[in-house]
Formats: sequence, C-alpha cells, structure tokens
Amino acid sequence: MHRQRSGVIPTEAGLLLIERGRRIVDEMSRTIDDISTLGSDPSGIVRIGLPGTISAIVSLPLITAAHKRYPRITINIAEAMSGFISTWAAEDRVDLCILYRDIGLPGFRSELLLEENLVVLSQARIDAAEHVSLKKLSKQMMVLPSKGHGLRDLIDKEFQAIGINASVALEIDSYANIKSLVANGFGASILPAHAVRDERDTGTLFVSQIEEGGLRRQVHLITPTRRPVTRAQLLVTELLREVVSDLINTETWSGAKLPDGSIKFP
Repeated sequence: MHRQRSGVIPTEAGLLLIERGRRIVDEMSRTIDDISTLGSDPSGIVRIGLPGTISAIVSLPLITAAHKRYPRITINIAEAMSGFISTWAAEDRVDLCILYRDIGLPGFRSELLLEENLVVLSQARIDAAEHVSLKKLSKQMMVLPSKGHGLRDLIDKEFQAIGINASVALEIDSYANIKSLVANGFGASILPAHAVRDERDTGTLFVSQIEEGGLRRQVHLITPTRRPVTRAQLLVTELLREVVSDLINTETWSGAKLPDGSIKFP
C-alpha cells in the first residue's frame, strides 16, 4: 500500500524566518566580499531605483563617473514610478533609490537631495506678465498626470490650499504625451522645469513661472539603515550626490537647487 508523504507547509512566521535567514546570508556574503577586496579597488553590484524622469538626467553621468572612478563596480538602474520603487526598497530589491517624497518606512534614511522648480507649459501665452497665478491658471483647461501620481497630488494640494480646483481636460502619466497634447491645444500643464527645457529653448511652447512664491517639488535620496551596506554602495551613494550637485551647478538639471543653494530658474 502506497503511503502518502506528509509535508509541512510553512506558516507566516516560518516564511518570515526564512526571509530573515536569506537576508543574513546575503549580508554575510557582502561583508566577506568587502573584506576580501579591502586592499584593492572596490567592486560589486549596486542596484539603484530611479523614477524615469530622474533617470533620464542622472543615469548616464552617474554610470560614466562610476566607470572612470570605480571600474570594478557595476551599477544596475531600475526605472519605475515612485510607488513601485518604494516597494522594491522595502523588499531589498534595490540598494538605494531616489523618490519625490520621504519613503515613510522604518529602516530607511530619507535625505533631501534637491528641490526642483515647477513651471507652466502652454501653447500660447496665458498672461502678459512672466508669472501666472494659480487662480488665473484654474480658468485654463489643463492636461495633468492622473490622481495618485506624485506631481498631480502636489498640484491638487496647491490649488486646494487657495480654495479652487484645477480644470482638468485630460489625464495622462507621460511627460512626453502631456507636452504633445499641450502643443496640440488640449490645454496647459504644470511640469518640472527640466522636462520642458527643449520647448523653452526652441520657443515651440510658452514656459511661465508660477506666482505665490512659485511651486517646487522635493527630491529625496533613500538609503537603508536596517542592514549593513557594502563599501561599493557607500561609494556610489556619495558619487551620486556629487553627480547631482554637478548637474545643478552646470544647469543641466534646469530649475533645481540644492537644499542650501539658490534656485536656478529656466
């Protein structure tokens, strides 16, 4: 008579212990690698999570700088919206990341990396003045990211603070498509200054500043504190700060400022 083997199905607590054990083994492996290469050039893989709009600015100069300074370090960059990146960080699938907000989770350090200026993009000039008030902008049909997108939530919050709502014609979560829709007369928009630099320089669309002291978005560097970090991660984190500072000082990251610096308007 065939006897059926019984198996033990791990409980939730058991799964947590397995995951904890996996992390411990992973950390031990990284520590051994660091010790073995202490007297040589730093090496290893550093995984970075970036929103697509930031990756477009940062990835190439960061990888180029790392290749020159630390040729044995490999940088893996994963692009996604901030919500996905937060999940990757919580699951230890990235070693550091950049978000448009504080991650708000224990075991992580959130460092204000920079602030970027938001501007109005329109097919035609909305006001004779260089600056446009949110009140006047509320009378314009607008093309904005959908609700739940970090930029849209910030825009809605600013409008609601003065007791009005934006008149939204279309919602779409792509800066390229937003700019195309603005160019084709579907409405105005509010976007980061760096995202409309080409349109500003070529004069294909109007770029205006926002009154009421302007509108800015914060950018945060997120690093883990709940687990040891490798030498490669520490070096790449510091290099990332240097690269961002250079991008701002050379105005490559248009409309951005360091936390203790002055804003560079487009």
